[in-house]
Amino acid sequence: MAWPTGEVARMSGVTARTLRHYDEIGLLPPAWIGTNGHRYYEEGELLRLQQILVLRALGLGLPEIGKVLASQVDEVEALRGHHRRLLAERDRLDALAGTVARTITELEHSRRDGSPMTINRPENLFEGIEPAQYRESLQDFPELAGAIDRHTATMSEARVEAGHRERTAQMIRLAELMAAGTPADAEPVQAEVDAQYQALAGLRAVSAEEYRAIGRSCVENEPWRAAYETIAPGLAAYQRDAIAAYATNRLS
Repeated sequence: MAWPTGEVARMSGVTARTLRHYDEIGLLPPAWIGTNGHRYYEEGELLRLQQILVLRALGLGLPEIGKVLASQVDEVEALRGHHRRLLAERDRLDALAGTVARTITELEHSRRDGSPMTINRPENLFEGIEPAQYRESLQDFPELAGAIDRHTATMSEARVEAGHRERTAQMIRLAELMAAGTPADAEPVQAEVDAQYQALAGLRAVSAEEYRAIGRSCVENEPWRAAYETIAPGLAAYQRDAIAAYATNRLS
């Protein structure tokens, strides 16, 4: 049985444009192309698409996915490997969800009592948060990712870790602003976005359009979206909208 592009897009949640792109780069050619020019996919292509989407969800870029798929010999063994990675990612997200839940509980307790929040082990705030997720989130912006890699290579491990923790703290501050009903284009939110932009611009010039694209990736890039949504549902879209407002009002 064969399915046309539109049907595959509906079943998988991947856009027809993305399927065409996968074909163009040789990642997922269709089983055959009809005389009408339409692409058709059979079971083997659907299984390959499943693997592509699983690897994307795990944070791999398209070049890396191509290498993984090219090196596969046995589909069942490959799927077992993907399954192990998914279970590890589930455990990481569970740990991250527990971290955020504990922080919420401690904040609520301190606000009820009017006492400052006390943290016996500050590192617990960052349990389950892996520095790699920030690098993976920029996989669609290779030049910027390269600039970050070059900068990071000059930093000590302690400074790198401090940077990751500050970015996580920024996400939590945005979540608090969102929970308070602060509009994405309001000054407190824009101040947070400005700090994010200045950090990127300090490494490489970032245009308004590129920054908007980075904002869209908060929602469209699965690992990044998952990190935001674990902290607070809706936070990915809130960050995207805040970046869009910043790019329009301050960069255009």
